[in-house]
Amino acid sequence: MIVYYNGDYIEKKQVIISPDDRGFLFADGTYEVIRVYHHRIFRLDNHLQRLRRSLQEIEIDHMDVSFLRETGETLIQRNPEIARDAVMYIQITRGAAPRHHEFPDQIQPTVYAALSRCPVERNQIVRGIKIILQPDQRWGRCDIKSIALLPNILAAEEARRQDAYEAVFVRDGIITEGTRTNIAAVFNGQVHTHPIGHHILGGITRDIVLELCGKMDIPVIEKPISEEQIMLADEVFLMGTTTEIGPVIQVNEIKIGEGSPGPVTKQLRKAFQGLIDNPDQY
Repeated sequence: MIVYYNGDYIEKKQVIISPDDRGFLFADGTYEVIRVYHHRIFRLDNHLQRLRRSLQEIEIDHMDVSFLRETGETLIQRNPEIARDAVMYIQITRGAAPRHHEFPDQIQPTVYAALSRCPVERNQIVRGIKIILQPDQRWGRCDIKSIALLPNILAAEEARRQDAYEAVFVRDGIITEGTRTNIAAVFNGQVHTHPIGHHILGGITRDIVLELCGKMDIPVIEKPISEEQIMLADEVFLMGTTTEIGPVIQVNEIKIGEGSPGPVTKQLRKAFQGLIDNPDQY
């Protein structure tokens, strides 16, 4: 597999990361995960805009990331078999320097990008998935796509142990988001989802879903959903780059709605698939 590392296209096994890299030492960096369908990068502009914002928030604000468009296209050309249905992972850290908490002077960021086959089991998602709720023990700036993901990892592992697709966080009784997804609930035909703020990451798929709702005259209410409310929802679904739109049919041990994907979720999944099938929408 050919990957991008600090200006070069090389075999993945040839990449050497410095032990002084601040991403390794401090999780001092940010990342993006972008879908590639049919050898085409999906909604790259949106992802690059979010990447720029994350870099600004952690003060790696001197980078022009527009070169990553060409990087992605080159990776697709170099890895054609993988690029049929893939994810592109991009990680940028502050760079390598002697270990001090303060920002080093004149440091060059470390940039890594690679393609991998998309790991999603679509048949499982179409049938409907189980999620579990977990306490939100993350830091206060979840709107930054930080590579510091230990709380997400621990929650995701608990979901695996409970045979669930995803773990969704609860902060002060309020549903925030999943370890790698945003979440929405449907009440009386209206889509409810947590508003943008420091407690959730502004998801690209979330944005697309809200766009689709507007086009399809599905009302959207951006307000917090309580732990008690979500159990009473008509429908629940996840939104994420690899998940796409995932109908939730069980939360913990509680069945949602009829225990099968609901009509609003199905509508949105069909519309989202229409975007995937139309390269002009990329």
